[in-house]
Amino acid sequence: MTMPKTVPVSVDAMLEDLRTLVETESPSRERDALSNSAKVVAAVIESRLGGQAVLVESEAGPHVHWSAGGDPKVLVLGHHDTVFPLGTLERRPFAVADGRATGPGVFDMLGGLVQAVHGLAALDDRSGVEILVTADEEVGSHTSRSLIEERALACGAVLVFEGAADGGALKTGRKGCGTFQVAITGRASHAGLEPEAGVNALVEAAYQVLDIAALGRPELGTTVTPTVASAGTLDNVVPAGATVIVDVRVESADETERVESAFAALSPHLAGARIEVQGSIGRPPMPESASTSLFALARRLLPHLEGKAVGGGSDGNFTAALGVPTLDGLGAVGGGAHADHEYLLVDAMTERANLVTELVRAIQHA
Repeated sequence: MTMPKTVPVSVDAMLEDLRTLVETESPSRERDALSNSAKVVAAVIESRLGGQAVLVESEAGPHVHWSAGGDPKVLVLGHHDTVFPLGTLERRPFAVADGRATGPGVFDMLGGLVQAVHGLAALDDRSGVEILVTADEEVGSHTSRSLIEERALACGAVLVFEGAADGGALKTGRKGCGTFQVAITGRASHAGLEPEAGVNALVEAAYQVLDIAALGRPELGTTVTPTVASAGTLDNVVPAGATVIVDVRVESADETERVESAFAALSPHLAGARIEVQGSIGRPPMPESASTSLFALARRLLPHLEGKAVGGGSDGNFTAALGVPTLDGLGAVGGGAHADHEYLLVDAMTERANLVTELVRAIQHA
């Protein structure tokens, strides 16, 4: 089985829709912007695929759900929220030059959404296909997780249109990931007159950072990385409070349990200090076994495709953890996710859209 030689999609049409989505700013947690973005995403889907895209309201913003009808067979999964604050577009407008499309969100993951929609539009029969585009993936998918899991279980196969790995590789595995916040309470005192009367939360935080960093097990794929810290109020006051935020990535359920237990067991080094820990590993690991069947199908269509396990998480982590076959990284080929140099390779758009067409067709007839 190989990809057809005909090109059923228009690059110009894809770039037109990409411009429309990029120029509709959609930062996570900006409820009004996300409401507008959801309407625009729905309009793009409806204009290319027909039918009606339903807006599913949530506290985070509207999720967009479209179904072609028939027995559910495949869920096309993505998100329309981005990490870029309002106003980024003015500084970094959408542009196409030298074979690259640039602008906030082109790679993560508006380009993938566009390729998915145009690939589906090339199908004569779209029965059994559903699209779910969520509003809160970049901030943990707290309001969309149950809907993602419901539709994934109903469909039985999930294609995730996050940006590709390096070189256009598909993402066949992902680490579980989460964020912990360690709040430290000490006692303020005058730093010059009676420092001994205080309990220095900053010093306690320094101890905790070392303890936390030691929880990593790189040989097992576990990284535990303190990323943000704050403490104190004035330069002549012993700090009464401090906060440490920690990024955690794991490859197995055993490591999830070990790390979460270790955070719960953190204890102070200084007499009088108190520690409170919040957080968890919210996205379970996506084992490579979850993508085996779908990746093999993709490789039969495009033999040069490579697969790669990556450290970042996506909503595919949730669906894979349910045992639903899941293939990720089907979106844009490019790079610079979450950065000012984010870009999409225009020449790769047709091949990726064609892959959507043939991959979905194969799943429909499996």
